[in-house]
Amino acid sequence: MKKYEQEIRKYLKERKWDNLRPADLAKSISIESAELLELFQWENKSLEEIKKDKEKVEAIKKELADVLLYCFDMSVLLKLDTGKIILEKLKKVKEKYPAHLFKNRDKNVDAGSEEIYWKIKKEHRMKGK
Repeated sequence: MKKYEQEIRKYLKERKWDNLRPADLAKSISIESAELLELFQWENKSLEEIKKDKEKVEAIKKELADVLLYCFDMSVLLKLDTGKIILEKLKKVKEKYPAHLFKNRDKNVDAGSEEIYWKIKKEHRMKGK
């Protein structure tokens, strides 16, 4: 991550964009994520179907890169350790959604895994997490 953070820092500094407002970056992340979402509008293809569609995958790569760049911009400008915050969040998500409840998700849809997900989500929202 440090390698990417250094490249982003250099890129921002060269353009004198090293004082961008976090609100503007958050807006840009949202706009770019909407463009990523737009690639899936009116369809609900499986992972395997998407992987077979090379044109779709190329479009996804471009939009995903835009989202990631703005996320890295914000992390770098706020002097955050991107790798650390990702790993910290991953640890919390692992605790929140235990693997044993979700690893057979496709087989357990009828057995209530969707209900379990929403129950956990609701409980954490009520706790303010």
